Amino acid sequence: MDNKKENHGFLDFAYQMYKTMKTNEINLVYEGEVTQEITKTFTSITEKSLEKSQESNTVQRKVFNVMVECLQNISKHADSLDDDEEERRGIVMVSHGEVSYNIITGNVIKNEKIPELEANLEQVNSLDKKGLSELYKKQMREGRISDKGGAGLGFIDIAKKTGSKLSYEFKRLNDEVSFFILTSTIKRN
Repeated sequence: MDNKKENHGFLDFAYQMYKTMKTNEINLVYEGEVTQEITKTFTSITEKSLEKSQESNTVQRKVFNVMVECLQNISKHADSLDDDEEERRGIVMVSHGEVSYNIITGNVIKNEKIPELEANLEQVNSLDKKGLSELYKKQMREGRISDKGGAGLGFIDIAKKTGSKLSYEFKRLNDEVSFFILTSTIKRN
């Protein structure tokens, strides 16, 4: 009897999730470890989905490139809830409405990293297209490669490609870590 109740509860959850995804026009959702293989698979699925939607090539390229950048950010920079865990886990969602696509990513991050990350995001959000190009060039010339293999270009690149401000939030999980949510919006016209 308990097993039947448990299955029914999960089926209700699955249906509610389906309804929520349909209502919010979420095309793709993934939660788990983000590796190069997962990135390739996810981008391939998205590419096929965009081709079917008959979206313009420009919009398709932007969605594709921004998603790759977001997935790489998770694979390089995600922390884990547990110090014993080495996996770089995250969540990725792609949704679309009448006027835009949204790529929403989330991953765990150590609280000590938040001030620097937030300062970087605020700097990127404060710049116009010309300012982003100048900052990008400056980072290419002067940027030091971090221990994670990045030169700090990811958020600049996303902002340049989307032409939109980056929306972000930090949900505090405990004294050690928070959940970092980034939303990148790509206009469809």
